[in-house]
Amino acid sequence: MYRAVTGHRETHFTGSETVGDIVIGMSDGLTVPFALAAGLSGAVASGHVVLIAGIAEMAAGSIAMGLGGYLAARSAHDSYVSERAREEREIDEKRDAEVQEVRDIFAGYGLAGEPLEAATQAIVGRRATWVEFMMKEELGLDEPDPRRALRSAVTIGLSYVAGGIIPLAPYATRLPLTQALLVSVAVTLVALFVFGALKGRFTGTPVWSSALQTMLVGAAASGVAFLIARAVSGAGGA
Repeated sequence: MYRAVTGHRETHFTGSETVGDIVIGMSDGLTVPFALAAGLSGAVASGHVVLIAGIAEMAAGSIAMGLGGYLAARSAHDSYVSERAREEREIDEKRDAEVQEVRDIFAGYGLAGEPLEAATQAIVGRRATWVEFMMKEELGLDEPDPRRALRSAVTIGLSYVAGGIIPLAPYATRLPLTQALLVSVAVTLVALFVFGALKGRFTGTPVWSSALQTMLVGAAASGVAFLIARAVSGAGGA
């Protein structure tokens, strides 16, 4: 989501948390099932087996990734609540020291003399404002959205599934296993390149660099998995 400020026009991206969740889910969803399918293609003779194993991994992976996102968001919220409670205690128990911290923060912005004291008293005059000020300016913490944990879990999980469908789709066709592997490689590398470009666009990193890096990481992961599976399969048949 982009926000424009009336008068002085500024454009800022404000959906970084959601984009971050999508990036986490999609990148793993594209890469892990892709590597698994490629690896199995070097060890089994049936595209159906690859598809079933891929679907099982995609289901388990999406749940695990979603749960990880949920726990991370809950941990961030719990940490904020704990730090806020500590800050409130310090304001009550160490008032003079906390007032001086407010004064030091404003002094760091260049205030001095009466403007410095006026700004300091304006903050410490209201306890709730004081606590909020210290959380942001001293600790650099913003209050997390309490609904973020569930939203993050769902976003990551669905993004993982969306990414995993791409490399597995060719195995659902009637193509021979070798051809299905080649189609999977082609469509997944294209998807990784496009996804990397979009990721770079939204995160502010160079688009081409992000696209190539994302594609090469996915290609390397699948290539290693394929070679390991082929080696293990060959050793087992020896």
